Amino acid sequence: MIETWSRGPADENMPEAMLVETLERVRRHPWWSARARLALAVLQANGVPPPASVLDVGCGWGVNLQALETAGYRATGLDISRQILELIDQPGRRLVEADLNQPPPTTLEPAAGALLLDVIEHLDDDRGTLRRIAPLVRPGGILVVSVPALPELFSEYDRIQGHRRRYVPETLRAAFDDSGFAVQKIFWWGGWMVPVLRRMRQKSSTPGKSAPKTYADYLRLPPWPVPLLMRGLYARDHRRALQEKLRTGTSLFAVATRTV
Repeated sequence: MIETWSRGPADENMPEAMLVETLERVRRHPWWSARARLALAVLQANGVPPPASVLDVGCGWGVNLQALETAGYRATGLDISRQILELIDQPGRRLVEADLNQPPPTTLEPAAGALLLDVIEHLDDDRGTLRRIAPLVRPGGILVVSVPALPELFSEYDRIQGHRRRYVPETLRAAFDDSGFAVQKIFWWGGWMVPVLRRMRQKSSTPGKSAPKTYADYLRLPPWPVPLLMRGLYARDHRRALQEKLRTGTSLFAVATRTV
């Protein structure tokens, strides 16, 4: 079932055609499943276990939403793209069409937790987005945010996706100013991927070098057993990220508590 809170121009954040085109590739890619596992582990480690109510804000391809449902959460997916919501709709699933540039309805029952994974980098006003999301989470509830990290890695890979920016811990923390959330911790994820993205950036900026032209090109997995190796590296990063032992990464996670 798809409910509508508000409508907006989805293509300004991330092209809808790209979302639709890459649905199956994303569902098979180790990065998305690894990020979903980490996000759920963060929820549980911060007092939001199943069957708590959790919003997946910017649910996109539904990978996190499926992980939440499988774990036993009462999950709701929000996205601005009507097309992707229609593709991931299924019986018993609650989906909401919503533009994060507009305030949510005032009659909602806030959730115990929310995921906002790789969303705010697509929006011009990241601080305003966090302020508008605050009423969706009950006081004392948990918001888990992830963003792409290290501005020096910004490349065609980011532009194709509609990224406005990449973050460092200080700029991510600053996005929470006057938001109604208090940041509890910020930690890195994807340390092993930093040299991979550096090579991708170098390739895309070198004259005469061919680079991927679409997002789907970037999602092509190398032959087996490389995907298995990737899963192992993500599993290692999972443990180290939760222990806050990573000193760099291609992503940053923030854990914040709703204060008011």
